[in-house]
Amino acid sequence: MKKVAIIGAGPAGLYASILLKRLRPDLEVSLFEQNKANATFGFGVVFSDQALAFLREDDPETADLIEPAMLRWSNIEVAHKGQSIAIDGIGFAAIERLKLLQLLQQRASELGIKPSYQTTIRTLEDLGDADLIIGADGLNSMVRKSDSKAFGERVSELDNVFIWFGAEREFNALTQTFVETPIGKMNAHHYPYKSGRSTFIIEMAAQTFERSGLAYRTEDESKSECESYFKDALNGARLVANNSTWRQFPKLSCEHFFNGNQVLVGDALHTAHFSIGSGTRLALEDVVALMKALRDADWQIGEALPAYQQTRKPILDKITNAANASAAWYESYESHMELQPWEFALSYIRRAGRIKSDRLRTMAPEFTTALEQQGIDLE
Repeated sequence: MKKVAIIGAGPAGLYASILLKRLRPDLEVSLFEQNKANATFGFGVVFSDQALAFLREDDPETADLIEPAMLRWSNIEVAHKGQSIAIDGIGFAAIERLKLLQLLQQRASELGIKPSYQTTIRTLEDLGDADLIIGADGLNSMVRKSDSKAFGERVSELDNVFIWFGAEREFNALTQTFVETPIGKMNAHHYPYKSGRSTFIIEMAAQTFERSGLAYRTEDESKSECESYFKDALNGARLVANNSTWRQFPKLSCEHFFNGNQVLVGDALHTAHFSIGSGTRLALEDVVALMKALRDADWQIGEALPAYQQTRKPILDKITNAANASAAWYESYESHMELQPWEFALSYIRRAGRIKSDRLRTMAPEFTTALEQQGIDLE
């Protein structure tokens, strides 16, 4: 293997180029991106402490570059019926999406990688004689769509409608705020990503969205209206738009991770609902797994790509199953809001089906003690 072409210079594509050159400096690595170098949508990227641990284990140099730019916290807060409840013991860190891209660009440059920005690859033939093609080109992946049947693509949409804003304030933790508004029940997922700034994702049921008339508002009108609905949580801060549009979450999975010499990573291969905050983490872990498979197969494509799928799929299935369970909870969050605050917080933290009573007691002792003082049975 001499030539590798990577489509997409987001976190997954940049990280793939970094690990390739780190492991095989002799490789000719071409990285293509249709957008400008610093064009990015969204605001912050959140990682759990566990996710950061894998990065440090596999690539300490990149971890050393990224971690100083991160904000950290150790609680989740659930706000419901005017009460805010802290769930302790769950460590997170977040970084501005643009800053993450810039740091990965810096690391890639140090290894001699020069991405081709504002370059659209329309067909695989445009890539010439590449020995390996890595599709890191997101949900609308050209690589996957070149033969979606061969990849076993499955795509659907959830019912809830959401919009992605930023906020001009720094929240203390990953917070879930649920409110009653004049148009119906709504919720916001918000977390800090740098000093004075947070991500602020607003979600509502499809029926609420239809009643609201928000589908017919401009971006600025939607922003202004949402500021009024979440004025208490924002506490005077303004929302920030960045290509912020109302949409439904796409569920994507692929039966096959590769097709010939083409292989998928990140959102080109799968999606995981934003309520578990694992999209970028999963993309980087995909890249690590792919590199390990290539190395273990002595860079023989025909052996490495099946090994990548065989080892990575069970792990992805476990995480995406949890993400789907979490998404299902949010799809019916209006009914959960009938619960009182402490019962609601317990329902929330167990939404993915992975946290049983014993684990919860170990993970969040202050929260579980408070639950028991409220007379709530964890069993």
